[in-house]
Amino acid sequence: MKEQITEEHKGGGKRKTKVMGPSGGNGGTGWDDGKFSGVREITLVYDRCIDSFRVLYDKKGKSVLAEKHGGNGGNRTVNIKLQYPEEFITSVSGHYCPAVRGGSAVIRSLTFKTNRRTFGPYGVEEGTPFSFPVDGGGVIVGFKGRSGWYLDAIGFSVSQVHTPTFFHKIQQKLHKLISPNNGEEGPQNKAHA
Repeated sequence: MKEQITEEHKGGGKRKTKVMGPSGGNGGTGWDDGKFSGVREITLVYDRCIDSFRVLYDKKGKSVLAEKHGGNGGNRTVNIKLQYPEEFITSVSGHYCPAVRGGSAVIRSLTFKTNRRTFGPYGVEEGTPFSFPVDGGGVIVGFKGRSGWYLDAIGFSVSQVHTPTFFHKIQQKLHKLISPNNGEEGPQNKAHA
């Protein structure tokens, strides 16, 4: 599994993005959907391998449909609809190997696990297994890979999102309330003025 970490600077803050993969074969043409807020829906067309892959992303509350990656084959279609933003993908796994003798490796199966349920496996669990677990606090913000007649390889970008817990939010509010210098003059400063 290939992994690369980059940092983006937006609005004065840092946002770490980890690129995982791609896993699979070297055939087809490389593609990268880019980075979004999250994943709303994934459409797979498959049979003995994953023929095509398409994602409906969320970008700041708006739906964005990415291009279809792969060919026109396959006789089974599945639409994986996530209950976004409460439901998110925690793991992507599958298998890859040649679908025909002498061919290059393609993605033969895919399984998506979310924080609520498991989708798949779709395709044939045959060949080299791969697994991309998303670490705690991470959200898939974009897929990338290679494709031609089939989905040849798949990977994705994960953004580390800090979502304060309820306890952390209460701590911040209490700190503001009891802080002696919270932007106003405290009672001890008024007495000496």
